[in-house]
Amino acid sequence: MTQPSLFAEPAGTQLDEVVIYCDGGSRGNPGPSAIGAVVFDPSVDPPRVLAEVSERIGVTTNNVAEYRALIAGLEAAARFAAPRVRVRADSKLVIEQVKGRWKVKQPHLLPLRDEARALLAGYSDVDLQHVPRAENAHADALVNAALDAE
Repeated sequence: MTQPSLFAEPAGTQLDEVVIYCDGGSRGNPGPSAIGAVVFDPSVDPPRVLAEVSERIGVTTNNVAEYRALIAGLEAAARFAAPRVRVRADSKLVIEQVKGRWKVKQPHLLPLRDEARALLAGYSDVDLQHVPRAENAHADALVNAALDAE
């Protein structure tokens, strides 16, 4: 398991807001899977990378990988103690299920949804948005780097 790469801010540093881009992927469904997440400080231009996660997670489904990427991104962001979080992911399923707009039909995804919601509960302001894959290129590259690493 790869620990998040951390940049810039020391532990305990508080920011007003963090932005997380996350992605999970499987080569086959199920198949070898990996996650990628990037935590940004949006208060500077261009936004500064605070943490990255790029990790193989074994053989699983794409949806599990997407949820695990969100959870890893939230865990990496927690050390910055920001009251606001913006999450961007190219999995509409994960975003809509975490928001509560879509029902979780696969029972094995419920604990992952609940874990993501528990991590989000620590923020006073949460903004979850689905973005096109092209806008999630950094996190996608981290997924592919982990899958390509032998």
